[in-house]
Amino acid sequence: MEMLAPYTTLGLGGPARDFAEAFTAEQLVSLVAEADRNAVPTLVLGGGSNVVVADEGFDGLVIKVATQGVTVSRDGEQVLVTVEAGEDWDPLVARAVAEGWSGLECMSGIPGLVGSTPIQNVGAYGQEVAQTIRCVRAYDRRTRQVVDLEARKCGFSYRDSVFKRDLARHVVLAVTYALDVSELSGPLAYAELAGRLRAEPGSRVPLARAREAVLELRRGKGMVLDPGDPDTRSAGSFFTNPVLTAEQAEALAVRAPGHPRWDLPDASVKVPAAWLIEQAGFPKGYELGPVRISTKHTLALTNPTGSATTADLLALARQVRDGVREKFGVTLVNEPVLVGCALGE
Repeated sequence: MEMLAPYTTLGLGGPARDFAEAFTAEQLVSLVAEADRNAVPTLVLGGGSNVVVADEGFDGLVIKVATQGVTVSRDGEQVLVTVEAGEDWDPLVARAVAEGWSGLECMSGIPGLVGSTPIQNVGAYGQEVAQTIRCVRAYDRRTRQVVDLEARKCGFSYRDSVFKRDLARHVVLAVTYALDVSELSGPLAYAELAGRLRAEPGSRVPLARAREAVLELRRGKGMVLDPGDPDTRSAGSFFTNPVLTAEQAEALAVRAPGHPRWDLPDASVKVPAAWLIEQAGFPKGYELGPVRISTKHTLALTNPTGSATTADLLALARQVRDGVREKFGVTLVNEPVLVGCALGE
């Protein structure tokens, strides 16, 4: 049996009953299809940066995605970049910046593979992949067909998609991004990044400057993988920023007058989870046994010495979630996918 902990950035997870690697899209489809025909539970594993695997492991087949390949074509003022699911994400961003392809630069330094980006609708510093994805090629396990889903059929929303809402249906094979041919970044939509660049929000800066600033910000928060930094032994942000209805936001304003908020076009309100966590009594570096909140970023739950278990991590996550709910009436939702385990109520 293959232990899964080494395949995750948290360094957590028990054994897989069976384990295989897929080096081509055809091999990936074949492995999944055969497992489905034989009713074998299957876990398709990418970079392991957004997953929490149970201590008991996975009682089925784990397929590690190792497909490679990037093809580029011109489409007017844009380039279409089609990338196999097993390609590492950040080298793709680095190439886009070097080639003068604008649209991914603010997502520099995010760990994981390309195939996971449409599932989570990965985003950072005012950009998300939904803004540039043209289509996603996937194996539909329900129809047993390979399909090309245009962006409008992917159901993208904040850290969400049709792929995430039904994880058992689609296996992402490749993603096509439509990127602007430009040496300048997209308009800066995140105040913290604009401030680091000493630029006005909405302005554009050279791609390389944007990437460098994003990497600096992420390193300062322990969000760039570094074997020498125990704060990076995490799954990134463990909780998403809550999006509240107008009524929920009014209730929170009573409990926390003047709290930070982002008003969204549909009258809903996004609230920073990090602020809620800290104000509920969980500062950076807060420890519970062998796990702790990152010393650099309140949203990251870490396994700093590598000695923790998944049960330890989930105990800390529950304590944080319940503490925020008790103080503010807001229930935080985990961002990583939980495999064989759950936070419970």
